[in-house]
Formats: sequence, C-alpha cells, structure tokens
Amino acid sequence: MKSALETLSPTRVKMTVEVPFEELKPSLDAAIKHIGEHIQVPGFRKGKIPARIIEQRVGRAAVLEEAVNNALPTFYGQALEENAVRPLGQPEITDLTVPAADGEDFVFVAEVDKRPEIELPDFSDIELTVDEAKVDDSDVEERLDALRARFGTLKGVERAVQDGDFVSIDLSAEIDGEDIDEVTGVSYEVGSKNMLDGLDEALVGMTAGETKTFAAPLAGGDREGQEATCTVTVGSVKERELPELDDEFAQLASEFDTLDELKADLVAKAEVDAKFAQGVAARDKLLEALLERVEVAIPESIVEAEVHSHLEGEGRLEDDEHRAEVDESTRKGLKTQLLLDAIAEKEEVQVQQQELIEFLVMSSQQYGMDPNSFAQTLDQEGQIPAMVAEVARRNALATVLEKVSVKDTAGAVIDLNEAVPGTEADEDDVDAAEGDEVVAGEKADA
Repeated sequence: MKSALETLSPTRVKMTVEVPFEELKPSLDAAIKHIGEHIQVPGFRKGKIPARIIEQRVGRAAVLEEAVNNALPTFYGQALEENAVRPLGQPEITDLTVPAADGEDFVFVAEVDKRPEIELPDFSDIELTVDEAKVDDSDVEERLDALRARFGTLKGVERAVQDGDFVSIDLSAEIDGEDIDEVTGVSYEVGSKNMLDGLDEALVGMTAGETKTFAAPLAGGDREGQEATCTVTVGSVKERELPELDDEFAQLASEFDTLDELKADLVAKAEVDAKFAQGVAARDKLLEALLERVEVAIPESIVEAEVHSHLEGEGRLEDDEHRAEVDESTRKGLKTQLLLDAIAEKEEVQVQQQELIEFLVMSSQQYGMDPNSFAQTLDQEGQIPAMVAEVARRNALATVLEKVSVKDTAGAVIDLNEAVPGTEADEDDVDAAEGDEVVAGEKADA
C-alpha cells in the first residue's frame, strides 16, 4: 500500500491511498467465505461453495462491497500512521475505485480534520496576580448564619410575605388562554429566585389565601422562553426561627463545646477557602494567558458541526445572534482542549487511576447519579477515554501552574500547594463547613 498526503489547511489533509490487488485479496477471500456461509446453492454444502459459483450467484459487486467495507478501515489506519496524521473526527471517503478485475488496484481518497501542530513557548515567564486571601468578620458571620439556618425551625405567621419566608403556593401558567403547566402545594423560599422570573417580587406583600397574576418567561418545557401569564396563590406563610448563638448552639451544630471555639474553627475554614479561591483564580488567569499567547488553528468543520448540533438541540437554528454566541464559546472550548492536549503530550502527563476515580465521582454528583452507575454508563458508551483526556488536561494545566509566578495584589508570593491542597483531610474539613457548597465546588475544580 502507498499513500500521498496533501495538506489542505493547518487542520485538514487529503490522502490518496493505492492498495495493490495482492493486499486486498485476503479481504476478498474472506468476503467470499462469509457470503458462502450464508447462501445455499443446490449441489453444494453450505460453506463449501466455490468462489466462482458464489460470484456468479451474488455478483462480483456484492463481494467487492463487503471486502472493501471490511478492509477500508485497516488501510485508512495504515495511511494515517504512514503520514503521521492524528485525526479529529471521521474521514470523508471519496473517489472510491474498486478492482473490476483481478490484478487491478483498490484506490480511495480520504479527507479528514487533524490535530494542528502547536508550537508551545516557554511559560516560565508568565506572572499572575490574584486577590489577597483576606478573611474578615463578615465571612465568619455569613458562615454562622448559614449554620444557624440549618438548625432553624419554621413557624407559621399571620402577616404579609417577606423576603426569606417559606410559603406554600399554587402556581399555574397559560399562554393565550392555553393552560401550559400547573403545580399545587409547592414549598418555596421567597428570594431564592430558582423558579420563575418575577415570582419573588409578586409574593412579597401577599397574605395567605391571596392570589396574584404576573407575566414571566417560561423557564423550561417545549415553550421555554415564551412569555406566559402566571397565577400564584399563597396557601401559608412561615418564617425561620434561628437558634441563639451561644455555647449550647455550638454543641448542637459542631463538635465544639463553646461558641468561641466554633468561631475560631470557622475562621480557619474561611482562611482555607480564601486560599482555594486564590488557586481557582490563578488557574483561570493562567488559562486565559495561555490562550492569548499560543496560536491554535481550529478545524472549521468540527466547529460548524458542534454549533449546528447545539442549536438543533435547542430548536434555535434560525437564531443568528445565539449562533454567534455558541460559535464563539465552541471555538474557545476547542482551542482550550487542543492546547491542553499539546501541553499534556509535551510534559508527558500521566493520569493515575485514583485521579480518574475522583473525577468520575465528582462528575456523577453534578449529574445527580450514583458513581458506579455513572461509570458503567460511560463505559458502555465508550466515554471513559474522554474522561481520561479531561483529567489529563487538568493535570497539564496544573503542571504549567507550577512553573509560573503567582503573587497577590500586595506583592506576596503565593504558594499554590497551600492554595490548592489535595489531601482528603483538607476536603473533609472544607465540606464540613455549612453553607459552603459553592466553595467546595470551586475546590474540586481547582
């Protein structure tokens, strides 16, 4: 087999592949044997039919089609290896010439997107600046409030709804007189803003038994984004009573005997989280610096396919403004992947089994799935290699982060080993802090 490579762009190549008949013949013989095992010819036992008879019965075209379908991936793979092409996506096969008679060559042309060649500069001169890891009284008070809220109790009140109250509501929506959705007896925290736009504003000032109508765009369903007329009825109003801040509360909410000990622990946790925030900020700023510094050619056909798939899934193929937004984010995401893949390859980044397990567990939580079920689903769908690649990219970014200079706004050098600790004990300490779900998420990203 021989192949000729033509570079169409920095991210796309065309290979013309010529396969001598002698190299295709084993595939032809295999095709004839396979077909012979599935047809019946009077006077011959199944599987013992001569090749000449099989070709007469099914036609040479059918034999060639099966032989080529089975052999083409192998010859395509050999051509990739011969020309050192690392493909992105599936090839476009054209100009397929199959041997009409014995002795003729098998020829095809394959166009495919490939990984661009990326020249990586020296990153050691990069300097990053992040905010100081400051902890003030408000940070501790916020944590105390979150902790008190966990141990608070709800009490019914006879007054108008206020921000922060918990209400039981009936809610319905209609568009042009058509009922779209309706729920009853839903518990909702006023001010949380996790339902319909305008709902919180409508509820404030209402009393039990009162009904109010307001307009809002639907937040989900087939008619997501469409303006609807919404009707809300308040069934009951409750406020949260918070426990007193004293030693008894400290003993209830923690392992400490006194409130002072609890506060000291919350201060320590706030300091850890502030350092985590520095690590997250340094990582994000480094990635932006890398994207600005390194030129990465982007395969246009892959961008177009991903943008089309995204918009088609949203039912917004005709939304040009949204298309531009998706196009921009897709280009940035693809550039980030290609750049980090190149760094991982250059730095010979490895992915340990424990790292992959931790990443799968974290990802399963984001999807609300059991980790084992999540891993099995990924394995069945052939997505484990993609997960390994994602962990490798994270490790690649961390490798570069170790080489750059990071300082805070006061000029102090930041030790990223402190900013992003990786011990299990550290994770347990942070997760134990109440109201810290966002911080824990940032820590996992870091």
